[in-house]
Amino acid sequence: MGEALTKLKEQARKLKQEIFVLVEANKHPKVPFYVKLLSILIISYAFSPVDLIPDFIPILGYLDDIILIPFAIKFVLKLIPKDVLEECREKVRESENVKKKNWTAGIVIILLWIALLYWVFKVFFK
Repeated sequence: MGEALTKLKEQARKLKQEIFVLVEANKHPKVPFYVKLLSILIISYAFSPVDLIPDFIPILGYLDDIILIPFAIKFVLKLIPKDVLEECREKVRESENVKKKNWTAGIVIILLWIALLYWVFKVFFK
């Protein structure tokens, strides 16, 4: 049981690093616009407290966290040119961002979700 938990923690750490690789790739001029857009959506969803399937639903609630997010991250990483991807991974390794909690980014993402929900209610529930 302890070995499985250690393996799971390591996979979570790698996933978090890959999210920061996407953040770095967004800043790179060689990354196509559509890849930047997809990565912004994935980053926002990964850090968002709102899920497609709420976590309180047994088993299904964690499927998006366990399957959907890692799949989406791997998909977008494959769309990034290999030289750019390696450069971004190196920047992430050198930086300490992976070890810090970024409260500013979290607040911005929450405010974006609030704005989106406000717009949806305003448009569809007049």
